[in-house]
Amino acid sequence: MATQDTHVDPAQFLANLRAFRYREVTMALAALAVLAGAVVLFPGAANVTKGVQADVGAATLALFVVVAVLAGAIKGMLGFGYALVATPIFASVIDPTLAVVVLAVPPWMINMFQIGETDTGLAFVREEWALMLLAGVGAVLGVFFLAEFSAGPIVPFLIGLVILGYVLFQLLGNFVTVEEAHHPVALSTAGFLEGFLLAVSNLGPLLPAYFHTFERDAERYIGGLSMVLGLVFTVRIVQMALFTGLLTAYRLWLGCVVAVVTLVGLLGGTYLRRVEVDERRFNWFVVGLLFVISLNIFRKTIPALFL
Repeated sequence: MATQDTHVDPAQFLANLRAFRYREVTMALAALAVLAGAVVLFPGAANVTKGVQADVGAATLALFVVVAVLAGAIKGMLGFGYALVATPIFASVIDPTLAVVVLAVPPWMINMFQIGETDTGLAFVREEWALMLLAGVGAVLGVFFLAEFSAGPIVPFLIGLVILGYVLFQLLGNFVTVEEAHHPVALSTAGFLEGFLLAVSNLGPLLPAYFHTFERDAERYIGGLSMVLGLVFTVRIVQMALFTGLLTAYRLWLGCVVAVVTLVGLLGGTYLRRVEVDERRFNWFVVGLLFVISLNIFRKTIPALFL
């Protein structure tokens, strides 16, 4: 599974940035947006934890940092997994709705960054416009659902079942790949459900699983996911900020801070992906990660639902 050149050249990056090359400009804007948010929206030292509504001490903050860096590294390597890793852990410490809202910001930054890093642009939009449209519609409906209802543990539990089913499907089929066989209707349906589930619970394994089955080019796999997820998270953030009371200035600041920390893991994971991407190892890593995530989801939801 080939990737682009693994050589890291900061001088060339800066030269391309000054020349306003699409790739470098997109990556820089994504990082600068959350850096600016973390500085401009700073609520003051006395109010740093005022909106968390939890007993957040040094140990909890350290846990958040470690989780954000780890999740960013996984996203950098695989193209997905940030929300799947971070959301269940954050939601176990702070209010779940707060976790879903705050953790909309780091994935937005990551996906914008990876759109540039993989050089994915308008060609993908023209090719997969139906997928993009339905993913956006699903996100809009999901935000309204989140603002009006409390889904409780049932939605994460169902997502866990989907993840586990996909893991078994891949293992029993020896990492089956159906090259160039994806159907526009099926892909668009996966995009719609991805947008809705991400908005409601910040957990969206359907589209990554679909792409993992039908798309084996690493750059297109990661770039395509980033394009769709970037749209979904943009819709979510704008809608939550302007049309609901979910995204306050404090929550936006907190999301930007988490995103800044996430940059460390994202850059490390991106470098590791570019050093070597072996398809067999890539498959095992994806499936193994999904299996662990499904177990963690069940650990949180089964007691609440059935015990």
